[in-house]
Amino acid sequence: MNTITRRAASYLVLSSLAVMAGFHTAHAQGAPDYAALVAAPDRSETDRQTDLRREPVKMLAFIGAKPGQSVLDMGAGGGYSTELMARAVGPSGKVYGQDDKTRERFEVRAKTPAMANVTYVVRPFDDPVPPGVRDLDFVTYFFAYHDSANLPIDRAVQNKKLFDALKPGGILVIADHSAREGKGISETNTLHRIEEAVVKAELTAAGFRFVSEGSYLRHPEDPRDGKVFRSPVPVDEFVLKFQKP
Repeated sequence: MNTITRRAASYLVLSSLAVMAGFHTAHAQGAPDYAALVAAPDRSETDRQTDLRREPVKMLAFIGAKPGQSVLDMGAGGGYSTELMARAVGPSGKVYGQDDKTRERFEVRAKTPAMANVTYVVRPFDDPVPPGVRDLDFVTYFFAYHDSANLPIDRAVQNKKLFDALKPGGILVIADHSAREGKGISETNTLHRIEEAVVKAELTAAGFRFVSEGSYLRHPEDPRDGKVFRSPVPVDEFVLKFQKP
């Protein structure tokens, strides 16, 4: 074997070892390949269109969802994020998709194999957790917290129920459409926007500790003074992570 051949062989061995080490490290950390989950061929074309504005790979990485975890997806709607959570936690995990009324789109989605580990929870927002469900790993609340401001519920009660349902160290991630500073909840019904500071204040009042912010849905070009639907510019949205101490 000449010098060049020996070097090539050594390179291949080292490369293989590096790949194996990377695989074992990722496996030990328990984080799935989020990009592969999002690219799964059985996901719908409608969901892929939604991906363009929701950045699901970055969202899943920000949450840190892992196989075997349990999650409550608040305001599940048609089930877009619920299905992503179901794929991330895998067959050994459990997902509860909550809404205050049944949605036909969710019920259709629920029949697909990807939703086999999902339970549809039709309950009020201020009483969202099924009896006996506790020690959740995380709660997701995507683009529906502002809607709860227009419902006949007590948001303080809602937030305390979410706090109590999580295990110590459990995570709550909220994403919503950003309102201008000082607007509070005054535009939740008209523009479907809520002020970030209000969300932080209400969640910390429930006992949560603010951990970090995800910047992947920020759009500073948005003046935040128009309706989020059919906005002429990408909508500025905040993503906040909280933890139960």
